Amino acid sequence: MTSSAQPLKSGAREAHPEHLGHVIFIAAAAAMGGFLFGYDSAVINGAVEAIRHRYDIGSAALAQVIAVALIGCAIGAATAGRIADRIGRIRCMQISAVLFTVSAVGSALPFALYDLAFWRVVGGFAIGMASVIGPAYIAEVAPAAYRGRLGSFQQAAIVIGIAISQLVNWGILNAAGGDQRGEIMGLEAWQVMLGVMVIPAVLYGLLSFAIPESPRFLISAGKDERAREVLREVEGDNVDLDARVAEIEHAMKSEHKSVFKDLLGGTFFFKPIVWIGIGLSVFQQFVGINVAFYYSSTLWQSVGVDPSESFFYSFTTSIINIVGTVIAMIFVDRIGRKPLALIGSVGMVIGLGLEAWAFSFDLVDGKLPATQGWVALIAAHVFVLFFALSWGVVVWVFLGEMFPNKIRAAALGVAASAQWIANWAITASFPSLADWNLSLTYVIYTVFAALSIPFVLKFVTETKGKTLEEMG
Repeated sequence: MTSSAQPLKSGAREAHPEHLGHVIFIAAAAAMGGFLFGYDSAVINGAVEAIRHRYDIGSAALAQVIAVALIGCAIGAATAGRIADRIGRIRCMQISAVLFTVSAVGSALPFALYDLAFWRVVGGFAIGMASVIGPAYIAEVAPAAYRGRLGSFQQAAIVIGIAISQLVNWGILNAAGGDQRGEIMGLEAWQVMLGVMVIPAVLYGLLSFAIPESPRFLISAGKDERAREVLREVEGDNVDLDARVAEIEHAMKSEHKSVFKDLLGGTFFFKPIVWIGIGLSVFQQFVGINVAFYYSSTLWQSVGVDPSESFFYSFTTSIINIVGTVIAMIFVDRIGRKPLALIGSVGMVIGLGLEAWAFSFDLVDGKLPATQGWVALIAAHVFVLFFALSWGVVVWVFLGEMFPNKIRAAALGVAASAQWIANWAITASFPSLADWNLSLTYVIYTVFAALSIPFVLKFVTETKGKTLEEMG
């Protein structure tokens, strides 16, 4: 870390690269891991009911098959930091791409339910790795003045992946005559949906060969000259490269390779900053956002919407998700991370509360009453919009920026693992909770959205405009 006695002299805080388009390409390529996460999150939405009928399983077992990938994600996220520190960020991306490709093929051609679950765990491990490496890599290569917007590429890629997978699912469903188990190319439609994931996985792997290694990793590996070249690419010729390398070296000499024990301390096991990262991750998931992407088709069908319309509503939600993410990308470096989070929390409370109210009414002829049905549909889109313009982007940006250099990799791994575990808890519990009481389930999500407001106000510190070397 940079001490107060050694202020930044390289001009890094004001760096403006001559070829911003190249920096954008680098960030977008790294964020392809986020695209895979989004695609995988939503593609299973099109297969849920087909898997239920193919293997004749109930809600609890179905939820475990859907959610088991998130266990792999947690493991991948927990180990990615160590792997990246040993072999580099780029190699880590390439391993993730290979594992995800293999997982897509295996998921499309399962011979039993447990086989499908196994391949989903493998794919989850790959996504977990990418979820850590993407934000960390982007934070390390992005100029400070652009880091918030470039860091938000991770969430932008996630939401685009969600939308594309919904669109592809809709196309495949129509090609199969509206039947998730209809035959296409000798496979059931849901198998084709899962198999198509090979395409973005291979693209991610290819793009990883077109972007440079992180300057911080290069310096740690003794490749200072290559690090200067990369810094010139991403920060511009106006930055004092020798001073910039010296700043990074000074920061790295003040630290050692982050390990789990470095995170320990304070009153409650972890250091306070680690708990704040975990809190951000947990709140991001406990508002129930992934219910909208894992189960939206099933949810709408459960309140009387026919299957083809339910897929259409899932797609429109994805478009709203993209719109919200673009809004966040525009404002994250202008008004800051913390104000966006607070605005989003208020909007989510309103959207989730209205959904809880709408779902509290009894079905009439298998459908919600007209007024409540429209309120539920509009409120669902309001919820997704406010999540996307705030917590969807802000949490990934915070996690890439907020930790001191000496614990960044390990702390980011723990926070991301907490996010996956929270995601698993929501995903695995939703079918059973919805069978119990759908309205109260949404009340629970509303409470967590409300609790996120005092959490942000009291514990979260703004990171807008600071270099990584200034984080502690």
